[in-house]
Amino acid sequence: MRKKERKHAKNWFTHRLNTVYQIIFFGCASIFIMSCQNNKPIDLPSLPDGASYIAETPQRVGDVNKGLNYLVNGDYLSSGIPYDIFKLVYTDSSNFLGRTGDAASVGFNWNVVTSSNGIKVVATNCLSCHATGLMGKTIIGLGNTSDDNTVSRANTLNTLDAGVAIKYGKTSKEWEAYYPFSRGFSSIAPYILTSTQGINPADKIFGSLSVFRDPTDLIWASDGKPSFSIPVEEIPTDVPAWWLLKKKHALYYNGLGVGDFGRLSMASALVTMKDSAEARKIDNKFSDVMAYIKSIQAPLYPFTIDKTLADAGKVIYINTCSKCHGTYDAGNVTYPNLLIDQKSVNTDAALANVYSEYPQYHTWYNNSWFAKGANSAQLLPTKGYVAPPLDGIWATAPYLHNGSVPTLYDLFHGSERPKYWERTFDNSDYDEVKVGWKYTSKTSKESTKTYDTTLKGYTNVGHYYSSILTEAEKKQLIEYLKTL
Repeated sequence: MRKKERKHAKNWFTHRLNTVYQIIFFGCASIFIMSCQNNKPIDLPSLPDGASYIAETPQRVGDVNKGLNYLVNGDYLSSGIPYDIFKLVYTDSSNFLGRTGDAASVGFNWNVVTSSNGIKVVATNCLSCHATGLMGKTIIGLGNTSDDNTVSRANTLNTLDAGVAIKYGKTSKEWEAYYPFSRGFSSIAPYILTSTQGINPADKIFGSLSVFRDPTDLIWASDGKPSFSIPVEEIPTDVPAWWLLKKKHALYYNGLGVGDFGRLSMASALVTMKDSAEARKIDNKFSDVMAYIKSIQAPLYPFTIDKTLADAGKVIYINTCSKCHGTYDAGNVTYPNLLIDQKSVNTDAALANVYSEYPQYHTWYNNSWFAKGANSAQLLPTKGYVAPPLDGIWATAPYLHNGSVPTLYDLFHGSERPKYWERTFDNSDYDEVKVGWKYTSKTSKESTKTYDTTLKGYTNVGHYYSSILTEAEKKQLIEYLKTL
């Protein structure tokens, strides 16, 4: 690799490499598992207006330890950057996961795997989106809300292509092991841009991958042409916490994914997957990954909690919030699994409507290998959003499904929510009083760090249920939420 190209590649790896691949893992970003044996549903006759119950579907069981090992060492992404080139420009000796061998020096969000032709490559893993820092600690299962998807990766991918071609040649085994990785990312690059840092374009990832795949055998189109059109508009989402997922009956914010959650989640491998034969091998491992994710618990609030305020807030919560979000007393844990009609919750409608507006997305999936045979899954469009569990809510700012509200205080003060706001993306810049990220209000969009709530998909409206509470009651409620 020439000196100029190596410098360019190094700059990309150290500042952008994690970002390029994090966004593909919508499946991992969406690994929702269901285990409600310990979570009693609220009686159906008490359903609030505009709500419907999401039915439970059977899920596979798996091995927790095997799941963790496959998550951080597995080859569900089977093509990647040749190890020798990766090590030239990127190292990480922190070894947060305590891995051995080559994986000990590549960072927790990368796996070192051997491709089908025997070449050692480095590929990203699910922790790129589902592990991140908070107050100096890396927390597995906490969604990465600092990711920057505002810049196209096309040029940096071209640079990486050149580096691999120059070092090994395009007839080499190394190129063969690398090419599916490059092809997949290059194909989705035009469709996954966001206007603001910290937002994930997961739904666009699925569409822009499936459009190049045969639905039956999952082979990449021989002519390299998409089978249906992909809209360029943004559909932003906030990355949810993994520890919430064990309670849920539907995979996504909009209640879309039902059936086997492992099958739904392993679709992330479409970026490099060869065919349905490889898909079956990956699918067989994802029941273990689900078991591991099921074992993750929410982190405890690390600061002081005013017990008197929290006790008063618990009463308010039970009377005001529990019907949709469940209860959290030991021995009396409930979660109702309710889909709330978008017109009732009144939050931004873009994500709720996208699969109805663009049916080619779910039509492809529901006619594909993923929806066939044992452990099948489906994407069934809805017109609403799931009222989520609130375990560890203190750690999961920003709030609402699109990350448009920076703190719980702002969530409960609808008229005061900032129209334009900006945070530092320092994971220690936490607001203990408002509970969420410290931020600065702006009068307009000044940079890609500015969240602009005037954009479609980015609006901060809705969920005004706390408007009936007094200021004192809101303070008490926030204090109680710290305990969950």
